[in-house]
Amino acid sequence: MPTVKETFDNMASRFRADKASGTSATIQYDIGGDGGGTWNAVIKDGACTVSAGPAASPTLTLQMAAQDWLDMTAGKQSGQMLFMSGKLKLKGDMGLAMKLGSMFTM
Repeated sequence: MPTVKETFDNMASRFRADKASGTSATIQYDIGGDGGGTWNAVIKDGACTVSAGPAASPTLTLQMAAQDWLDMTAGKQSGQMLFMSGKLKLKGDMGLAMKLGSMFTM
């Protein structure tokens, strides 16, 4: 199983530009626990750039535990279920949060 850092290192290569047309957003990921940290993804002009560290003014912020993040990126858990069970906290553009899963291949 990949580490949290490895999932973010590979995130840009899993980006599906065809599902993100017209999207211009900055998403911050606050991953807690063992191996966690903060990363941000900028989606603009059909491209995705992922960097370590917080974003200046994110459109959407996701907060979750490292194991939940790994389970979600491996397809073992859905973002919707994590959100409904309180394990995924969202701040910002909820419409973007709903679209986010389709913008990346798992």
